[in-house]
Amino acid sequence: MALTADYGLGDLTYPRGWFMVGTSADATTTPSALRYFGQDMVLYRGHSGRPFLMEAYCPHMGTHLAANKTSYVITDGKHVEGDNIRCPYHAWRFGPDGRCNEIPYSPAPIPKRACIKSWPITERAGCLWVWYDEEGGEPDYELPAFADYDQPHWVNWSVECLGELDCHPQEVVDNMTDKGHLEPVHGSIGMIRFENEFDGIKVRQILLAGHKTLAGTEAMLNDTWYTGPGILQSIMVGENPSLMLIAHTPVHDGRIKVWYGLMVKVANAAPSPDDVSVAKQYEKAGVFAFAQDFEIWGNKRACINPMMVKGDGPFDKLRIWYRQFYNPRARAAEFQARVNGHYVSRGTEEAPWEDAA
Repeated sequence: MALTADYGLGDLTYPRGWFMVGTSADATTTPSALRYFGQDMVLYRGHSGRPFLMEAYCPHMGTHLAANKTSYVITDGKHVEGDNIRCPYHAWRFGPDGRCNEIPYSPAPIPKRACIKSWPITERAGCLWVWYDEEGGEPDYELPAFADYDQPHWVNWSVECLGELDCHPQEVVDNMTDKGHLEPVHGSIGMIRFENEFDGIKVRQILLAGHKTLAGTEAMLNDTWYTGPGILQSIMVGENPSLMLIAHTPVHDGRIKVWYGLMVKVANAAPSPDDVSVAKQYEKAGVFAFAQDFEIWGNKRACINPMMVKGDGPFDKLRIWYRQFYNPRARAAEFQARVNGHYVSRGTEEAPWEDAA
């Protein structure tokens, strides 16, 4: 398992950006234990309906706030009160801001240090998103709007957790410039166009090609982009246009958790049962296609220095772009300036990427 330092990405262990930490259904009034960015966390939904993400351990005596089913705090239904959470050991209560607001047995003032870290959550498109920044800064770019979610003609995605993988996220992001794997892994045929565009915190891939089973020899257009280091969206244009979501979040250095979802546009403004059935078939095909990548990532050694050959695609540009998220945000523009632009790599003879403008 390779670590961030092995790739020489920068000063930070984990990238700065928006990341998925679960689906809306994962947040309930029964707190659950999570682990992201090398930290143990607790997720719960308060009685107001808002989700909360907190540090896992009580500062009093180190008790995990979620890993308990037998304490009377739990069995008496006092684990979550309003939007507060109680420790199952001594019943200290913490508010959404992470500050202790009640010690039921002590008349003394609550210590100022009696607080735990909290991470504000944004709930959007059926998913839970958190901004992570080792420097502690506010978001420096917007979370995607996912504007088609819950709109007429669209069958919403049912986001599926595909599990955890001992793989550094660098290996996942590399796919954006990897023209060469599309035919042997995914079945692309008759490739007409493959290009990349780097623009600030976004990287885009345009693919125009047929497919061995999905479209035969007819070319399909796929427009795929990352917004920041952990959120991929992809539009496939066809009879039923679709929008795919792939989100990956570091669990700890060198291990990620991955989710997949697919929305499909149908003829009826209010999708019929047949429309939903079509969408589920698309979703199933998409999960299989992504599983092809998943299997590769789970069974390869780390690619620290790619042995690049003519026609591979601009891996080096991608890796420079990715470094902006592993370095202080004051340096982000430096990495962006080195790669911002358009690179065409369709075919190995007509437009090798290294000669592209």
